[in-house]
Amino acid sequence: DLSYTQYVRIKSFPLFNLGPYKGGIITQQRIIREHPIGKIAERTIGYERVDHKGENLEVGIEGAFSQYLNGKDGKRKMQKIARSQWKPISDINEVEPVDGSDIISTIDVYIQDIAHHALLKQLEFYEADHGCVVVMETKTGYIKAISNLGRAESGSYYETINYAVGESHEPGSTFKLAGLIALLDDKKVDTSKVYDCKGGDITYFGRHVRDSKKGGYGKISLARGFELSSNTVLVQAVYENYKDNPKEFVQHLNDFGLNKKLGLPFKGEGRPRIPQPGDATWSRLSLPWMAFGYEVSMTPLQTLTFYNAVANNGEMVKPLFVKEIKEWNKTIKKFDKEVINPKICSKETIAKVKAVLANVVKKGTGSKLYSKDFSMAGKTGTAQVNYSGGKDKESGMYYASSFVGYFPAEEPQYSCIVIIHKPSAGKGYYGADVSGPVFKRIAQKIFTDV
Repeated sequence: DLSYTQYVRIKSFPLFNLGPYKGGIITQQRIIREHPIGKIAERTIGYERVDHKGENLEVGIEGAFSQYLNGKDGKRKMQKIARSQWKPISDINEVEPVDGSDIISTIDVYIQDIAHHALLKQLEFYEADHGCVVVMETKTGYIKAISNLGRAESGSYYETINYAVGESHEPGSTFKLAGLIALLDDKKVDTSKVYDCKGGDITYFGRHVRDSKKGGYGKISLARGFELSSNTVLVQAVYENYKDNPKEFVQHLNDFGLNKKLGLPFKGEGRPRIPQPGDATWSRLSLPWMAFGYEVSMTPLQTLTFYNAVANNGEMVKPLFVKEIKEWNKTIKKFDKEVINPKICSKETIAKVKAVLANVVKKGTGSKLYSKDFSMAGKTGTAQVNYSGGKDKESGMYYASSFVGYFPAEEPQYSCIVIIHKPSAGKGYYGADVSGPVFKRIAQKIFTDV
């Protein structure tokens, strides 16, 4: 195969001026799409292609902004004067072609490369089914990196599905932040309130809520319960304070914007699910189960947007993938920060939850991520997927391991979420072990190199 430049050069050789039969050059033109950074972020950058049904498939940035990229074909009459030779004929109906515009994405190639390889390394080690990582600029909502990798039958990982945008599932413990904010903002409790873990096993309407540590953590404060990701502490706090009026709790979730899509330009954004009291799906178990991240569904990007709001002092901004659209060097459309919710809670509540999120890394479930060189804050998550069928192999139950947070903890510049689905349970499945190292690697490289 020759590039167009090589073809032009070879065609200038005297031998090939003799034509296809005497000179021996017969050309066949093929258009090949090459992504600027190879397979990295391929799904997000996007493409247009015809699928097996003959339908046009548009995905990613290219699919979402095709009306700007495609341009318009020109038209003019041509007269054939010799074999394969044509000459234009002047005509008043001639239409000049219009070039497509340039899309300037928010993606930082360096951060993207770090995120991709950090995720790939962890997926391969844990022999996981799939995973994703997203890095967002805190103030603007600009997506600086997004990687979605799924395992093929060969064991290799490829970017074929945008899990970060489209996969809505029960988040598990990362959702505990929503309950903590609601409790503090309503002044129902303070982080110093002490709860008894009751042996790490509490029963609600015949169903067990258990802590990951056998025997629980004894009597600990709400803040410490969050840092250790105690299910029993968070469920008690939420249930005791909202059992008589669950609408009050759910209204907080709605006010945060967790019940709505983000309104991304891509097709296939996953729909969040927040049960509403009075709905057919609402039961007496809904409130306690929501307290530790079950019976609700969110996409990774929706969860990240919520945590980024905390990092951004309460202002929730929409994730953006495109900075501007240009025609040559002229900007024809600019995408500035778009505020979804100017204030998800009070400044006092933000200050308290920021302190707790920082302590998760300093002395909680994320302590393995701690570094004396740079600060991080966030929350671990270890969700059981298909848990209703039991834990035997036939049930299909598996773990989704996650870590979501921001860095630096004091003055956040970036927020990041990592979710890895179906890691080999024999090697580990806790969020701090499986997804935490990806988060730390990204933060570490950005701090030291950027």
